[in-house]
Amino acid sequence: MPLGKPAGVPCVQLNSELQCQIFGQPERPACCSGLQASTEMCGEQREFAIQWLTQLEELTKPNLFPN
Repeated sequence: MPLGKPAGVPCVQLNSELQCQIFGQPERPACCSGLQASTEMCGEQREFAIQWLTQLEELTKPNLFPN
């Protein structure tokens, strides 16, 4: 996704089982390969991880229209 991925939108590289189709390949973005899963991030259930990632996306999204 050349302009980034909007928060809440699944990555275009995820398959129907939500697995990255370019995992381990050189074209995988640095923001993905640099993200290291942890218990703090993932919790015990998928829903917790989705909430955590959604919050991270919102907090780090670029300001496309600065003042």
